[in-house]
Amino acid sequence: MVSVVTDACVKCKACVEVCPVDAFHEADTQLVVDPDTCIGCGVCISECPQEAIVTDDEADDAAIKFNAENAKTCPNANE
Repeated sequence: MVSVVTDACVKCKACVEVCPVDAFHEADTQLVVDPDTCIGCGVCISECPQEAIVTDDEADDAAIKFNAENAKTCPNANE
């Protein structure tokens, strides 16, 4: 299952450091996950101190859409 960042994110970037596929992008107010890059390993979920990352089956449709749309236009968080 793909990871989804919720609006509880404070851009601490703990998730960015553990993501094996560089799926995180930096939006204005939070990080987002590129659903096309995420492999669903779940490592980021356990690393997030704010518990702001959930699986796509736990996320609401607005969060899923926000992540997918912003991942296309925002810079990769590893750059």
